[in-house]
Amino acid sequence: MNRASGITENNGGLALVTPSTVGSTVSRSVFLSQRPGSLAEVGHQRIWYWRGWRVRYWFHLGPTLESGRSPIPPILLIHGFGANLNQWRHNLAVLSTVAPVYAIDLLGFGDAEKAAASYGAILWAEQGADFIQHLIGQPVHVVGHSLGALVALTIAHRHADWVRQLLLVTVPTPASREDLVAGWVADLARTVESLVASPLLLRPLFRVVRQRGFLERALRGIYTQSEAVDEDLIDTFALPPQQRGAARTLCYLVNARSDPNFSPSVKGMLAELTQPTLILWGERDRVIPPSLATGLADLNPHIQLRFLPNLGHCLYDEDPATFNQAVVQWASRCHAAD
Repeated sequence: MNRASGITENNGGLALVTPSTVGSTVSRSVFLSQRPGSLAEVGHQRIWYWRGWRVRYWFHLGPTLESGRSPIPPILLIHGFGANLNQWRHNLAVLSTVAPVYAIDLLGFGDAEKAAASYGAILWAEQGADFIQHLIGQPVHVVGHSLGALVALTIAHRHADWVRQLLLVTVPTPASREDLVAGWVADLARTVESLVASPLLLRPLFRVVRQRGFLERALRGIYTQSEAVDEDLIDTFALPPQQRGAARTLCYLVNARSDPNFSPSVKGMLAELTQPTLILWGERDRVIPPSLATGLADLNPHIQLRFLPNLGHCLYDEDPATFNQAVVQWASRCHAAD
């Protein structure tokens, strides 16, 4: 058994280990100890140690046939900047009725360790690829949102054999580099950069940004469906900044964002994809405008671009029913083709 993962490998498959078996790997989680929420009730949260850093993930093994296998291969979801796996709150349980589902906190975000690291798309892509190879153990469908879409794309480009297909919810193109640091922290990022991103100057600003009132106003500016901005969502963004090292990590992230080596060429990777890829974009996205999607589908015949009316940057949370249906159809179509 891999005690860090909370899963045992059994003849190439995955078998669930009860929380009591791996209790020590659960107790250090901010989200599990302070506000488990509905995700803890419909699936399983565990701590995985990657390169010595703590990383939280969620999983549900989905439906199984008599063979012990799911009818659809696993789906891995990767969140965007400033978010964490809890933002898939209205998606994970539904998707796990048709396939095994996994979600992960990227290093530096959510309940993952606030590491002193050189952050960038390749670091996060290697985290995701190692997770797929060592914990899931088979090629997967990958869903990514915004920064998570960039990470998913980088995984598919660097580890093509481990990714069956991609679903990207908005894609940060070079023109949208400013928007990689999504809405609620973009103004802070520009301010910090003007101050040479000094940790001493960052801390007073950080204390303001992590206040619930500030976060609520910022989220209402991003979400087109204001009713989706509830206490659970605010907690999703308010809890991680309370962790030790969070202010320092934001400083690393802000500096990384302006580094020309932050990621490989987005359009170059899209042009070289070999996996079927669906890009979903909210027509009312205020963070990464849909105009930036122009020409992306022309880069590669494997890419399909679909705009969703009346939805914004977090369309999966604003209209989860539409998003969940799109993911199920997308995953099922690939399965049928196999």
